[in-house]
Amino acid sequence: MTTTDAQRRLLALCAIRIDHESVDWSLIAREAQFPGGLDALWEGKVQEVGTTADVSQRVLRRGLRRVDELYERVDAELAAAEMVGARLITVLDDDYPTNLRLIPNLPPFLFIRGEVRDKDTRSVAVVGTREASDAGIRRAQRMSKVLVECDVTVISGLARGIDTAAHRAAIDSGGRTIAVLGTGITRCYPAENRELAEEIAIHGALVSQFWPTRSPARDTFPRRNVVTSGLSQGTVVIEASSTSGAKMQARLALEHGKKVFLIQSLVTDQKWAQTYVQKRGAIEVSDVEEVTRHLASPDRIRRVQEQRQQLTLSLL
Repeated sequence: MTTTDAQRRLLALCAIRIDHESVDWSLIAREAQFPGGLDALWEGKVQEVGTTADVSQRVLRRGLRRVDELYERVDAELAAAEMVGARLITVLDDDYPTNLRLIPNLPPFLFIRGEVRDKDTRSVAVVGTREASDAGIRRAQRMSKVLVECDVTVISGLARGIDTAAHRAAIDSGGRTIAVLGTGITRCYPAENRELAEEIAIHGALVSQFWPTRSPARDTFPRRNVVTSGLSQGTVVIEASSTSGAKMQARLALEHGKKVFLIQSLVTDQKWAQTYVQKRGAIEVSDVEEVTRHLASPDRIRRVQEQRQQLTLSLL
């Protein structure tokens, strides 16, 4: 895998871990995007203020005394990614996904198998429970099928149930789909979806924000939800209980300023969904057209990103 010096330096910062503490990865991502930001981080300087910034700066300065160890970790992970044909994209790169760059808790890097295209900016996450009902599966399939017919990329999390139905329907309908993994790019969870994952890599992309060898863990799936929301313009929740990860993603999407679409049957059945519609700005939908008319073009999203970057720079 060919990587730039800047990419390796960014990854090395992410490899810092001292006494079970690490530098906040989202802080690294935000700081590195400023002019001279990567160099400042390598000097142990953080522009942000607050508790997270203070802890990260302290850990950063101690960790930079072990540069050789950091690069050893980075090179081992890059080699693992190369073995499965993955490539690296970081916040330093122009091809970092536009939608994802707009959220504050963005990951500093992604490992990707397949291809993320500019047209994938016009995308919707279709998510729901792993313990899906037959009706829920049919609704997910219908939603994905019509979305790809409208030239919308379907994003989901490769989990059992609704996620699997959404990915499969998108592929079978000749569309594009992106799976955001709760593991490193060299792994597949659940194992039963390994064949589906290989198909997704052909008809879209597998995306991971973790070190390539990272195993699934309790913290990886909530973090996966952040990226699933961030990559898309909006999230459709098909079927989910009040404790479901899909509900968490709906909350994250609203915090990101994204659209949240809740299927009519979900709103009828779940009190949390009723509250999200009545008080939090989620949109109750009964058909796909109600979803697609809320989507922006890739050019419009790109202009929003450029405006935000200009505003941020003007405040420095």
